Amino acid sequence: MNVLVIGGGGREHTLCWKIKQSKDCDELYAAPGNAGTALCATNLPIGVNDFEGIKKATLTRHIKMVIVGPEDPLVNGIHDFFLNDPELSSVAVIGPQKEAATLEGSKAYAKAFMMRHNIPTAAYAEFTSETVREGEAFLEQSKAPYVLKADGLAAGKGVLIIDDLATAKRELREMLLESKFGAASNKVVIEEFLAGIELSCFVLTDGSSYLTLPMAKDYKRIGEGDTGLNTGGMGAISPVPFLTDEFREKIETQIVKPTIEGLKKDNLPYKGFVFIGLIKVGNEPKVIEYNVRMGDPETEVVIPRIKNDFLAILQAVDEGRLDEIDLEIDPSVAATVVAVSGGYPEAYEKEKRITGLDEQKDKMIFHAGTKQEGDDIKTSGGRVLAVTSFGKDYQEAVEASYKIISKINFERINYRKDIGFDL
Repeated sequence: MNVLVIGGGGREHTLCWKIKQSKDCDELYAAPGNAGTALCATNLPIGVNDFEGIKKATLTRHIKMVIVGPEDPLVNGIHDFFLNDPELSSVAVIGPQKEAATLEGSKAYAKAFMMRHNIPTAAYAEFTSETVREGEAFLEQSKAPYVLKADGLAAGKGVLIIDDLATAKRELREMLLESKFGAASNKVVIEEFLAGIELSCFVLTDGSSYLTLPMAKDYKRIGEGDTGLNTGGMGAISPVPFLTDEFREKIETQIVKPTIEGLKKDNLPYKGFVFIGLIKVGNEPKVIEYNVRMGDPETEVVIPRIKNDFLAILQAVDEGRLDEIDLEIDPSVAATVVAVSGGYPEAYEKEKRITGLDEQKDKMIFHAGTKQEGDDIKTSGGRVLAVTSFGKDYQEAVEASYKIISKINFERINYRKDIGFDL
């Protein structure tokens, strides 16, 4: 089978790395890919939202399965594009159709879904430019810290947590009246703040049955001790040490099952990944958000722990027989440390030559923001590389990843030295 993975980050390199190991994988392509995907797939210079370009490649290269990595093309309806085109409708697409992808495309839509299906989450209200005064009044009646979320996709930057009421009001006005996050903040959700420890739950569904994949914990802040600005993710660990059997059962019965049942009840066809961002409040799980794809850098710790032929699992998703799959999970702990560019997550540097990769060829190094330029591999994004290692516990796994990353270098390389500090 010829397979295409859409995207060009660490998540997509990890998916390519895993799919390439399948006996059923003939030709593997990545669009647009990066210097890492080029090691196991053929990169195609096609943007993730260039549906016509993707169609042409699918037909000319006889691609039978398309795995959609990032959220943008899903929210923009790439699955529907395939279904509605007679030349493409028989191609398997892993990723939900447009309406279901709105679970990530709109915070208000996701909140209404959770309320409708009694899925535990923070109390909330939504506001637009017409109701900005009501929004300010709502903030006055709320307790600090105040959580403001741009309704639409804002590349991970649309969530603000603010301690001061006056600042929260100002930010609300900037989001709604001055388009601080562009069209994404035409509507703003104000939420109750939940205090607790976060974790990521990954579910793969064929629309009827589902598999709960290994859970993970990621580290979003740029600085040690979870300080500084939010990022796309500075590291991750799987499994989660504080995940007891009792707590896992609560997640399954109170959140995962109602989510899959809710998709069916709302007639939202879904073949793909559901990423449920959770928070443990006391001993109760609550949903922070839904994503309609795998997370990054969590993919880099979750996928390597799956021992099954991953392409065979995805074929079962497409054919609606996921209930036939017995998931085999490596009991080892996986830990990922992410190396980022100087300046990230604000304006960051590019075009820096990366050294030390050749000596680490047998290690799990997943490329995120890299490109090949002649014989050199250079930085091309904020998050550059994710190094994953296994260990008997998270300390051993983290130490192994640090040992590898210490031998890789580019100008102003930066990575957190405390992944797992809170465990």
